[in-house]
Amino acid sequence: MSTASPTDGPRRVAVVVDGYSAGNFYPAAFAAHGTAVVHVQSTPELIPAMAPPDLTAYDDTVLATDEAELVEVLRGLDPVCVIAGQESSVPLADRLSEAVGVPSNGSALSPARRDKYEMTETLRRAGVRCVEQFKTDDPDAAVAWAEDHGSYPVVVKPLSSAASDGVVVCADPAAVRAAARGVLDAPNMFGVTNTEILVQSYLKGTEYIVDTVSSGGERYVCGVWEYEKTLLPSGKNIYNRDLLADPDGNPVVAALTAYVDEVLAALGVAWGPAHAEVIVTDEGPVLVEIGTRLNGNISAPFHDVCLGHNQAALTAQAYVRPEEFRARYGGRTYTRLQPAVVYNTPTELDGVVESVDETAVTEIRSLESVFSATVKLTPGARISPTVDLLTTPLRVYLTAPDEATLTAGYEKVRALKDAVYRVA
Repeated sequence: MSTASPTDGPRRVAVVVDGYSAGNFYPAAFAAHGTAVVHVQSTPELIPAMAPPDLTAYDDTVLATDEAELVEVLRGLDPVCVIAGQESSVPLADRLSEAVGVPSNGSALSPARRDKYEMTETLRRAGVRCVEQFKTDDPDAAVAWAEDHGSYPVVVKPLSSAASDGVVVCADPAAVRAAARGVLDAPNMFGVTNTEILVQSYLKGTEYIVDTVSSGGERYVCGVWEYEKTLLPSGKNIYNRDLLADPDGNPVVAALTAYVDEVLAALGVAWGPAHAEVIVTDEGPVLVEIGTRLNGNISAPFHDVCLGHNQAALTAQAYVRPEEFRARYGGRTYTRLQPAVVYNTPTELDGVVESVDETAVTEIRSLESVFSATVKLTPGARISPTVDLLTTPLRVYLTAPDEATLTAGYEKVRALKDAVYRVA
């Protein structure tokens, strides 16, 4: 482990553990508050399944080869915070922030903020509405629980992953057995071996994202998005659109906010961002899962337009200027400035990308409602039918002053999406 001095002056320092994917928005967010940012890499090599951190945006990088030594290095920096840049680094960030003595959610409930089984059981103990579930290392035991549960479908998933990795909706015992074996036979998206299977009752209803930022126990709801998903015959429930909800007079947003407040309290979330997925059932909202990290679909400039802020910038303010954050945002809910959609495009293309049709890309990006479009694949890459978030080949951010313009743009992108890639 080695580190150089990250600053030449008395600038404050923020520490980001594994700043993959959405974590790439942290350096600019903290820099806006005059705060230097140090990156901690928790693995010897970068995790290949995730968008890598832009290490040039950091003032320094530390390789976490020994945790006790790392704590001493971080104490020497006198940081304002130590936060997780992505899902799998939450437990380490909890331990480091606690050991260094900066604002922290603590390590006592870290398993409940990462392991989906512990998460739900912690809610159950706290009297918070939650799903029925069972965990095991035996596919036959998973089938037996599903049969005893009394109704299909049920959901099979890994205990700790993200982006719908390994999640299958199962309609019969054979599907449960196959999905359970699939979980055990493959590592999760972070490269960690799955040793157990989680089986849960199926929650029927509309699913939502609820994004928050907390500072000293006072939370701000910075976005609620309605999921639009498609359930495939394989049992994979793939993403389509995330639609920004308007909280003005919307009872669903109020109900989700009240429920997520219970979840945050039960899981001990007093600091930083949280990204919750909640299904509104006939009985009321029920948690699917929550991660104490940024929304993976965040685009800071896009959110600034449709929401007037973004979760990364709010998180930086919550730590660097907590009193200002609490005075402005504590206990409140966002205002939707204009309608918005995040579209993770599904595909049925299967083969090798020969080229990207720049004419189609330009046509998508020139649409009035398209804020930005990310082309995920390059020539030579494998493209395959979409089964989860990682296998969506395009991500398109759309926003417009009115719903009609937004919908027209979305329909045009739908018509053009498969023309982007020429496939062998």
